[in-house]
Amino acid sequence: MAAYGLYTHIASNKTRSMLLLGGLFLLIYVLVFAGALIAEVMINGNGSVAFYMHAATRDLIKALPWATLGAAAWIVIAYFFHQKMIDAVTGGSAVTRQEQPRLYNLLENLCISRGITMPQLKIMDSPALNAFATGLNPRQYSVTVTTGLLAALDDQEIEAVLGHELTHIRNGDVQLMVVAVIIAGVVGFFGELFFRLFTNMSWGGGWGRSSSSSSSSSSDSDRRGSGGGAVIVVIIAVVLIVLAWLLSQVVKLALSRTREFLADAGAVELTKNPDAMISALRKIEGRGELPGATSAVMELCVDNPREGFADLFATHPSVDARVQALIKFAGGHDPGPLALPSDEVQAEDPSAETGDGATTPPPLPPAGPWSHADGPTAAPGAAAESGPWSTPAAGPWGRH
Repeated sequence: MAAYGLYTHIASNKTRSMLLLGGLFLLIYVLVFAGALIAEVMINGNGSVAFYMHAATRDLIKALPWATLGAAAWIVIAYFFHQKMIDAVTGGSAVTRQEQPRLYNLLENLCISRGITMPQLKIMDSPALNAFATGLNPRQYSVTVTTGLLAALDDQEIEAVLGHELTHIRNGDVQLMVVAVIIAGVVGFFGELFFRLFTNMSWGGGWGRSSSSSSSSSSDSDRRGSGGGAVIVVIIAVVLIVLAWLLSQVVKLALSRTREFLADAGAVELTKNPDAMISALRKIEGRGELPGATSAVMELCVDNPREGFADLFATHPSVDARVQALIKFAGGHDPGPLALPSDEVQAEDPSAETGDGATTPPPLPPAGPWSHADGPTAAPGAAAESGPWSTPAAGPWGRH
């Protein structure tokens, strides 16, 4: 496992960031060309494929300065305001030493020990167990921690999580992730814009009529493919838009999955406590979902529990893989999956809501689901009358 502050990893991240920014402009030009194809079909629905391609190329050349200016403006806006956008989504707010002395002191001690500029500390009011770092330069760096993480982890585990995020900042992972978010955002915005234009335009009047001005400018060969060329060109435009969106998502594959292993190793080097990092990961495992957060924000977090189709573009290795790496290279010990006190309280809380939203009263001893085999046994056929307290399987504590 590579060590904290690996210079080749930092240099690689900087190179990738520049390449991704260059790729952003290329994707914007692809979207502009696809939009020009659709616009030409709307103007004249009786042209050939060659006619539409030529006209769209001409439109792209005219639009290049404006497209470049728009992409540059988007980057500038994201550079200065990305943190406010993320805070608006997550609800994170900056805190001071007086407000969070425990967390502030832990972060400050880690920064002093390595001579790292202390990032801004933020708290997100959420029961989820997670944390993430953002920023594009030392003045913008920030570390956001959820209130659920503060309540569930002890000081050593929180220190390990903070060391993980500081390593992301030191290694340049944060800048690379923010750039990827910018690319996905701009491509997604323009892609949705063109799709709305495509679905709302009037095909009945556009493809059937011919334009005299267009007919005069096109050749006889252009008019041979009347009607059919428009269908082919629209399909090409849709394919280009979908391809641009897919490429913006595949950008995440350029983000090496080893960055999480490196951040875990950096946390161990900072804290000299591999067991704390392992136990923190075990507590966070499966409890890191941030309600309302976009996939881009979740990819910035210590752990991303989301599964499904998005796993095709997963940028986080599994917690098990990260724990095994820490055991192998740092000599840590795996306690296995850890249960939190909040989990036990939730499982035993008699005031939990039933499926219909009503709150059930606590059971009366000795009858009820808590009596098990020692309590009285309900008579056959009495389940319908006894309600959710008849057997453990019938109530909210039954089989899920």
